[in-house]
Amino acid sequence: MCRFLAYSGEPVFLSDLVCAPTHSLVHQSLHADEGKTETNGDGFGIGWYGERAEPGVYRDISPAWSDENLVNLCGQVRARTFFAHVRAATGTATARANCHPFAHGRHLFMHNGQIGGYCRIKRRLEALIPDELYDSRRGSTDSEAIFLLALANGLADDPVGAMARTIETIRGLMQAASVTEPLRFTSVVTDGENLTAYRWACDGRPPSLYYREGPGGLVVVSEPIDGCRDGWTVVPKGATLQARRGSAATVTAPKPAARRAA
Repeated sequence: MCRFLAYSGEPVFLSDLVCAPTHSLVHQSLHADEGKTETNGDGFGIGWYGERAEPGVYRDISPAWSDENLVNLCGQVRARTFFAHVRAATGTATARANCHPFAHGRHLFMHNGQIGGYCRIKRRLEALIPDELYDSRRGSTDSEAIFLLALANGLADDPVGAMARTIETIRGLMQAASVTEPLRFTSVVTDGENLTAYRWACDGRPPSLYYREGPGGLVVVSEPIDGCRDGWTVVPKGATLQARRGSAATVTAPKPAARRAA
């Protein structure tokens, strides 16, 4: 599995959240507490929104704990919305194109989890992605495939409904292929203004997800970055968190389609 962090609010330096805290994401790349694996060293990525509508992205296959460029960049870039992710591969290659976050147009997406039996449904899943979106596929991960199919299903206008339809479709492919491994989907997507985080799983065991709101903004994490759960709220299993930058977050139970899928 992986670890990630999402922020939306007043502009801050990325290093304030990604590098500086006691249990920062860089620290979690080597010593995660709540992940399936302690080490998340199969690459990393950051994505941020600056002066342009579309985000900037920097990804690499080196471990986050050893990349001086990451630390330097985070210390220089200040953004109102950004994602950071450290990867533990689940069956696909350690390659830059497979590192999160993934970007398409104004959207950023990152994922912690996996599609059980992905190799058995990969061809059928990719066949559902429209050509105009499939042309932008660069990697081989299940995460990127989910993202592109969700875009095709209306993610820009209905992030919860579109993702629920996407996961339900994938579950159908898994069932048709007699896959018994679970689909686990803890993820975040943003267009720079609106942020949606999901904590879904078909077996009731989604990866961990927390959030914290303060005067400056919203932080969503796989595990607390200060090493202390005080002040952090757990996103319940099967729930979705939604927020618009500058507004309070809301957490809701899944819609019916999402409940069937997750």
